[in-house]
Amino acid sequence: MNSKRILILVGDFVEDYEAMVPFQMLLMVGHHVDTCCPDKNAGDTVKTAIHDFEGDQTYSEKVGHNFAITVDFDDAINGEYDALVIPGGRAPEYLRLDQRVLDLVRSYNNAGKPIAAICHGPQILAAAGILSDRSVSCYPAVSPEVKLSGGTYVETAETFDNAHIDGNLITAPAWPAHPAWIASLLKVLEQADTSE
Repeated sequence: MNSKRILILVGDFVEDYEAMVPFQMLLMVGHHVDTCCPDKNAGDTVKTAIHDFEGDQTYSEKVGHNFAITVDFDDAINGEYDALVIPGGRAPEYLRLDQRVLDLVRSYNNAGKPIAAICHGPQILAAAGILSDRSVSCYPAVSPEVKLSGGTYVETAETFDNAHIDGNLITAPAWPAHPAWIASLLKVLEQADTSE
């Protein structure tokens, strides 16, 4: 597969593993990966959150790390990238309120470019209005938004390690799905390579 240019959209309190691990995995296989955040520039950072399952009714949240932004947001939205990655965590709930973010997601979708969203990331897909008649996986708490936006929710495995592909959308329920999710993104990128 040819090296691709991939953009990861993050914000403060993005889920730590869902930002850092895909960033490293995609670099490891030879892709150019940039990270961006509205109103942040190259050299800035966002704070991450670590979500874990410790026997409570929902996940717990702890402060994670500082995650580096590599490209100014204006440059990112005007740049030429082959795919968009949207991690979960707390960030999607407020990033989806930014019209620039929604326009960015719509532009990738309209161009048929791969969009990989995990956990709470599909909140942004729903807000962008691109889920009508589409099927996606997500964290179960996000499933009502998927359904209300006209999409079909794909049940998660008990181990949260499954991924789902629907055309250019690659989705997964949470960070235990990283191997399946990133493998699925690479598969879709490779298919795009052979169809060019």
